[in-house]
Formats: sequence, structure tokens, C-alpha cells
Amino acid sequence: MRLPAIYHWPETAQDGGLLAYGPRFSEFFRLWARQLVKILRGAKPADLPVEQPTKFELVVNLKTAKTIGLEIPPTLLARADEVIE
Repeated sequence: MRLPAIYHWPETAQDGGLLAYGPRFSEFFRLWARQLVKILRGAKPADLPVEQPTKFELVVNLKTAKTIGLEIPPTLLARADEVIE
């Protein structure tokens, strides 16, 4: 069965998923690393601010859309940060 799916990580669409909207997984690693460095330098975890990603990406995989027989509207393609053909 071929079901379209939308994923949270843009890397998933690059690996064959239909659509993805969210922050890059690598960006989360940077945020976590910054927090870890602060903790290792003596900061209390409770005193650290919550950091969230600020950049979200829309990735559309047209190869996958074609495989499952789905047509992506041109307006969605125009808004995509990355289109995989």
C-alpha cells in the first residue's frame, strides 16, 4: 500500500519521504551541544533557558510523489525550501 506521509525532519524527505516540514536534525544537535557545554562548565540545568529552533524547512520529494501517483500543487512547490526531483 502506498500512503503519502509528512515527516518532521527534512532529512526524511531526502531519504524518500514525500514531504517534510521542520528543523534540520543537525540543528538540534547544535542546540543540545550548546546546552551540554554550559552544564559541563557548571551551569545548573534548571537555570538554562529553553532553546528552540528558529528555522523550519519545507522539503518536497517529487520522485516519491511520482512513484505513488500524486501531483503536488505548484503553489506548494513554490513555497518549498527544497524540491527533490
